[in-house]
Formats: sequence, structure tokens, C-alpha cells
Amino acid sequence: MTAELVRGQNHPLSQSRLEIRISAGTPVAAAAALSDENGRIHGTEWVAHPGAPVQPGLEVSRQAAADHRLAVDLDAMTEAVHRVSVLLALPAANGGAGPARFGAVAAPFVAVTGLDGTEVASYTITGLDLESAVVALELYRRQGAWKVRAVGQGYAGGLAELFADQGLSEAAQLAAGIDEAVARGLARSVQAPPPRTSEGDRSRQAAAPAVGPDQGAAPQGVPGPVPPAYGGQPADGQGQGGPQPAYGGATGPHASAGGGPVDYSHPRRQTSAPPPPPPAAPPAQPGQPTRPVAGDATGWSMEERLYNQVWGMFEDLARTAAAYRSAVDFAESRMDKELEQALSDPRSRIGGQGDAAREAARARYTQLVDQARASLDRDVAQLVAESEVVEPALPPAFARWDNPCWHAYRVPMEIPMALRLGDLRLPEAESIRIPMLLRLPLERGLWIDSGRTDSLDGSFTDSHDMRRLAMDTAVAHAARLLAVYPAGEFTVHVVDPAGSGAQALAPLTQTGVLAGPPAQGAAGVTEMLARLTQRVDLVQMALRGGAPDALPPGFDTSQQLLIVNDFPHGFDDRAVNQLRYLVDEGPSVGVHLMMVADREESAGYGPLLDPLWRALLRLTPVPDDHLADPWVGHAWTYEPPAVPHGSEVLRTVLTQVAEARRTWNR
Repeated sequence: MTAELVRGQNHPLSQSRLEIRISAGTPVAAAAALSDENGRIHGTEWVAHPGAPVQPGLEVSRQAAADHRLAVDLDAMTEAVHRVSVLLALPAANGGAGPARFGAVAAPFVAVTGLDGTEVASYTITGLDLESAVVALELYRRQGAWKVRAVGQGYAGGLAELFADQGLSEAAQLAAGIDEAVARGLARSVQAPPPRTSEGDRSRQAAAPAVGPDQGAAPQGVPGPVPPAYGGQPADGQGQGGPQPAYGGATGPHASAGGGPVDYSHPRRQTSAPPPPPPAAPPAQPGQPTRPVAGDATGWSMEERLYNQVWGMFEDLARTAAAYRSAVDFAESRMDKELEQALSDPRSRIGGQGDAAREAARARYTQLVDQARASLDRDVAQLVAESEVVEPALPPAFARWDNPCWHAYRVPMEIPMALRLGDLRLPEAESIRIPMLLRLPLERGLWIDSGRTDSLDGSFTDSHDMRRLAMDTAVAHAARLLAVYPAGEFTVHVVDPAGSGAQALAPLTQTGVLAGPPAQGAAGVTEMLARLTQRVDLVQMALRGGAPDALPPGFDTSQQLLIVNDFPHGFDDRAVNQLRYLVDEGPSVGVHLMMVADREESAGYGPLLDPLWRALLRLTPVPDDHLADPWVGHAWTYEPPAVPHGSEVLRTVLTQVAEARRTWNR
């Protein structure tokens, strides 16, 4: 499966002979620089460029073009070479024709493929403006193995500034030589391809959602299969403007240099070949419905197909339940009207005539409801059959904890599209559960409610048990987040002022997946919140200054999650304001919050905390019908994920995560 990288993300390479395919909206010059383990280029002979297109294990194009194919043989590299950087430059920056900055053209797209054309990793270089040269990506050697990293570092001073930054003393002379070679070949340059057409429609179209009624009550961020008013992104992938980098950088299409039309096609979909067709359903028996197949939705990978199929199942269930409710409402309204008409005449209120009218009205009501129920049961049965083939095919990020795929779990090499947070169901269809999928990376924090004391099944749960269940649920969510991220790309911190969550936190603390011991006491809370708020400030300043790479050496660029237990106990006004700041500003720079709290106990802070609660996605440790659906007006029942009783799957998975993290940090 293709790894679609964002800036700074890496991916392992299993092949040594590769092609690097480059697609740009205008002719660009392509080059490749070899460097040592410190990133230093030893001389001009370490650079393959249009004037010297061949180096050991490396060959680049001899001219500027809108599409390039660079050949790389990693086994042919000398031992001194530890990095191969792919460079792009605009010829017009040094007197040529066409645009002089990357901000005036469509975002370049770079793909690493095998010799058979199989795509290994791809990267859309977004966030460029005044830059005329850019380090697109790099292949680098780590512990004897090669990896690819998305870089996207641009230089307004062109190739001369780029080479100087790489430590090359002859930077200006080499840049001038490349410009001269490009100028000689501009007459032969390949023109930009015609604009790409927009991506085809999904097989199942989502109705246009209304704005969520709860920018306060019903959670605005119900993910995945819930309509975009909750998910924050459409089902096709990344929302407007393409994939979002971990730490800023402008995204979205740019206008062409000549003011021409803008290509709004999804940049991550600009791959070298169309997606393979979805699997075909086996032939059905005469008179029987088509047998469902896992992955029969559209998409560019099986993961995306399964995601879209779950979305379609949600839509189908919502639609058929809405039709059933509408039919029942109509039947009741019709019966009431017929009874009113039949009994409007006082002479027909008694005797056989009135009884017959009432019986006829009730019979017609029963007939309509039975017809609606039969239609609902038929649709639900089809959805149940689809769920039976989809559920076993889900990858770990989408699967329940009892899915056998967890027994073959391995730490992933790339971030999945989404994460399963539980299940959704409706009272009319108790036999079907729809996976509740939350898009990654997280766009908002989570609030695990520890204050509800009764569940939908009528059972009573005291406050102590609710706090324990809430903390167990928070640990399960955190474990899943750790499990679906590559090693070293997700970090979890815990604030437990009174130490009351020690038992629930045992799977995290005993396996060693936490960044450090849970912070306890007022001093621990203060230190943890100060550290994370300082991190948010630091990254925001780097982004606003246009220097996201100017962060301190060794800065941990992984996503950060802070679990806060027992709020508001142990939190003063300053700590509360810091929490609100993390909720508001943290997600945009990779810092997220998971609150385990009882809202009623926090009422003493008054309206101060209302913005905090509204900004978080509320989940519960017991089934609760609190998720409003603005699409068709349903109230969905949320069921939290449950680890099978007595199962060691959680500890087994976390042990692998901890080992992968230790290996990564060596």
C-alpha cells in the first residue's frame, strides 16, 4: 500500500532499485545531491544535475520538464553516501521564462516507485510561496536500511542558497552551471500536462449535512461514518486543500502564474496510475439480493475502500431508519385523522358504526406500520450481511479489540486514515453496529464522561465505578492511538493528581509506553501543563515566523496526547486556563487533550469551562444515546470499545509498541 507522506514523515524502502517520479505544473529542473551522514556534500561531483546527469547509482534528466523520472540504485552507492536528496528548481528564477516562485504554480508531486511502477511512497509539496528551489525528499541510510523522508524545504535564493545550506563551497558556481545546462535544454523542455479532472464521485453519495445543532450540546466532531458536520472532513480523505502537515505550512492549490484556472483536484490523488477496480461481488441466486463484498466502495487503497464502505453502511442505516420513522408518523397521523372524522358526528360515537370505523382506522395503521417494518427489516438484514463480511476484513485501526487481526499485530509504518472509537446503533436496528471512525490526525480532543450514573439498559452504576470505567475507557483509547501510529510518532503523557487512576493506568505504565511517570500532585500538574503550553507556543512561533525547521535540535515532532484524570481535583484557575489553551491551540500543532471528568463536578467554575466542553468530543464508558445526527435527525447510541474479559491483547500490543519505540530511539 502506498505511503502518502506529509512533511517530516518517513517510510522504509524494501527495494534498492527505484524510480523517483516528479509531476509539476510547469517545467522544473531536477537534480539529486549525495551527502554524508552529517548531510554535507563533499563536492560538485556529488551532485547529479542536467549538466552532469549521471553519478554512481544515480541518473537525472538532462532538461527541464513538467514530468521527470529519476533512476536510483541504492546498492551502487558508496559507503560514504548516507543521503540522497532530490532537488527541484524553477528555471525562470534565473532569467528563464515562466513562473519564478513555486507559490505561483500547482504543488509539485513526487512519488517513489519500484521498477515495475508500483508506488512505494508519495509526497505533495505544499506550503511553498517565494521559494524557487526546494529539497523535495531524501533517501537516507539508517542502521543499514534505507528510508525515504518527505522534506519540502524551500529556498527563496534558489539553487545557490540550497547548495550553500548543504555545506558546498562551490555553491554559486554549481548553481550557475546548472542554470546554463537548463537554458540549453529549455527548447526541448516538456510542457506541462493538461489540468487533471476532479476525482470521480463515490459510489454512495452523502446528503448535504446541516450544521450541527450542538456547537455545544451534541458533539460537533463525531467522526468517520457520521456526516461531515461531525467528522470535520468529507469521506474522500483530507478535506479541502489536501493533506494537512503535522506542523503548519500553507495548503491548498495555488493560482497559476498567468492567472489561469486553478486545478482543484485532490493533490494526493495525482498518482501515476488509476486505482484498481474494487472486488466484484459473487453472482447471487435468482431472486436473492447481491451478496456483499468487503471493500466494494471506491478508493485508492483497501483501507480507503473499507472506510468509505463503513460510511455507506452508516448512510444506509440512517436512511432506512428515517424512512421507517416517517412511515410510522404518517400512519399515526392518518389514523388520528380518520378517527377524528369518524367520531365527529355524535350519532356515530356509539353503536356498531363507530366501533367499525375505529377498527378500520387501526387496521389501516397496522398495515402501514407492518409494511414499513418489513422494508426496514429487509434493509437491516442486508446491512447485517454486509457487516459480517466487512468486520473481519477491517485493519487493526478500524477493528474491534476482539478481532483476530490484533493477534497478528505489528507496529505500522504509516499513519492510517482513521481510528475506531467504538460503535453506533439505532433502537430500530439492534442487530447492527456501525464502526465509529475518527479521522487522523486528531482535530479535537476527547472528553470521557465519568459523571453518568445510569445506563440505557436500566442498570445503576455508582460514582466510584463510573470513574473506574471512564479511566479504563481512556486507557483503551490511548492504547489504540499508540498502536496505530508508527514508532516514535505518538507520545502519551498522563496527569493524575491524586494517583486514583493508578490501577487503570497499569497497562500503560507497566509496558513503558508513556513518555514518563504520571504527573501527580499540584507541582506535577503545574510542570506538565507548563511544558505542553510552552511546546505549543514554540511551534506556533516557528510557524508564524515562517521557519518550521528552526525548532531546537532534538525537538520531538511526534503527536502529543495528554490524559487528564480526576478533573477538576488538583487544578487551580491557572491550570484551568492552560487546559483551555491546550484545547483551543494544541490540535493545530499536534498537542491533544483527553479529559476524564464529570461535568457536574466542574460546575463550580461556572461558564468558564463551557468553551472547553464544547471543544471536546464527548464519549462515555457506558452506552449512551448522546450523539446527535444533524443529517436526518437521529440520536445515535454510542457504545464504547471493550477489551474482551480476561484478554491480554491490550498488554501484548502495548509491549510491541514499547519495544518498537526503544528500537527507534537507539
